[in-house]
Amino acid sequence: MPACPALLVGAPASGQGKTTITAGLALLHRRRGRRVRVFKAGPDFLDPMILARASGAPVRSLDLWMVGERDCRRLLADAAAQADLILIEGVMGLFDGTPSSADLAATFGVPVAAVISAKSMAQTFGAIALGLAHYRPALALHGVLANHVASPRHARLLQDGMPAGLRWLGHVAPSDELALPARHLGLHQAAEIDRLDERIARAADALADTALAELPAPVRFDSPPGDPQPALLDGVHVAIARDAAFSFIYPANVDLLARLGARVTFFSPLANEALPAGADALYLPGGYPELHAATLAASAISAASVRAHAAAGKPVVAECGGMLYLLDALTDADGASTPMLGLLPGRATLHRRLAALGMQALDTRYGVLTGHAFHYSRVTTPLAPERHAVHPQTGATGEPVFRSGSIVATYMHGYWPSNPALSAALFHGRSF
Repeated sequence: MPACPALLVGAPASGQGKTTITAGLALLHRRRGRRVRVFKAGPDFLDPMILARASGAPVRSLDLWMVGERDCRRLLADAAAQADLILIEGVMGLFDGTPSSADLAATFGVPVAAVISAKSMAQTFGAIALGLAHYRPALALHGVLANHVASPRHARLLQDGMPAGLRWLGHVAPSDELALPARHLGLHQAAEIDRLDERIARAADALADTALAELPAPVRFDSPPGDPQPALLDGVHVAIARDAAFSFIYPANVDLLARLGARVTFFSPLANEALPAGADALYLPGGYPELHAATLAASAISAASVRAHAAAGKPVVAECGGMLYLLDALTDADGASTPMLGLLPGRATLHRRLAALGMQALDTRYGVLTGHAFHYSRVTTPLAPERHAVHPQTGATGEPVFRSGSIVATYMHGYWPSNPALSAALFHGRSF
């Protein structure tokens, strides 16, 4: 049973600075020669890009429902066997959601470092810290870090107001040099953030004099026995679009394709690249096609190769932004419309308010595929859905799944390791 120092970085709410602190911690410990593995709680794509830059390693998702407790346990045990420190960035507030970041920490015995923004706050900081520490008594609180602290005097007020028995981890001052910009789906993609490496470095500098610079106590992670994975995609060449327009890709999904025997290659529609030669199947992931609509519309070589692939009856799996790329047109929130590939009838319109958010479960002949949806657009199409996902907690109707010829398209971002048999069937073009 491998053991490794581990922390879950949580907060009372979003916007407290969890990503900045987690990224800074990862780099700080890397500077000290330690191997750091970072995970992200929940179904996020953007934070992991930043955390991967900071840690120098891919960032996997941990979620007790979407990933499942067994696979979360295996991922943590694998990381513990090779790392000197495991960091998990929580999602939203510590107790938000079912399951929550607190559920994740409690299940695996990982202590929580609570990050609390102290902006416009003094002694009330201590009350919030006390609530986080005692709301769920079985949860181990490593300590509390104050973020956005205006001055040394402000820090003293906060620390003096801390209840007895709670560990003060230190404080970080507000700074434009380490703040991470946001947009409608959360943070910007790592490649789009100006001076990202400098920002992470500033965060690491700010944390060097805090208690978080020291390793926490080791946590033991037991690994369940592995299941043999049949080579269901042996010899299948899967091409994946990957660039700033199509970047919402779970590393675990790509890993699964490889374990199933597939050959995986990447290409960039934004760079007007054709599908790799000999591709048997195509995956168009989510991302931000609306931010690059004009470039995509002008990428004639990419467009022609995708159209030829679909015309040949080869499988196309498209999720969220990938589905929008296949439609007749895409209209942004300002009303500007841009033609897309025209492989699916209909159009998508971006809105300024969230259109859908939440976990999704898709029931198929191969079992259930878990995943989630998070989008600001709405699609109008004459296609009738082949089926719908459902919201797992309520059973309410979720995202539609469309099929047109060899194309399967949906807003749902699937977590493919939850159903390897279905994943293989999709890339073989089989019914499900």
